[in-house]
Amino acid sequence: MDRRRKERRTEAKKTPEVEEREFKPARRKQQRRRQIDPTTCERDYNDDEILFMQALDAYKRASGRMFPTCSEILEVVRDLGYVKLNNEEKELLASIAAVEAELATAAVPGDATPEMSSGSNI
Repeated sequence: MDRRRKERRTEAKKTPEVEEREFKPARRKQQRRRQIDPTTCERDYNDDEILFMQALDAYKRASGRMFPTCSEILEVVRDLGYVKLNNEEKELLASIAAVEAELATAAVPGDATPEMSSGSNI
């Protein structure tokens, strides 16, 4: 027994008018609220770590890639201003840090030099 009726098919072909459909605007993808690193939320991050994680998250959102490659991560790090120093630059940075440390120990409050503590030299 053939359950398909011919008259239903022919009726659909005979109607020249196309039904007007109301098209709904496309649904926007709802942004999920995400934490930076859900596996280690109890950890206290320093400012540099938070800045890096925010920059990486912004890159992921902008590029649409949830798993960036090492090259892409390096690009994010460089965009933050980090550079690889050569040996000469490392030595210069170490000497600057040594001078700063020396100045910090010399300027400790409470350690007055003898000529400053005696008021009779005025």
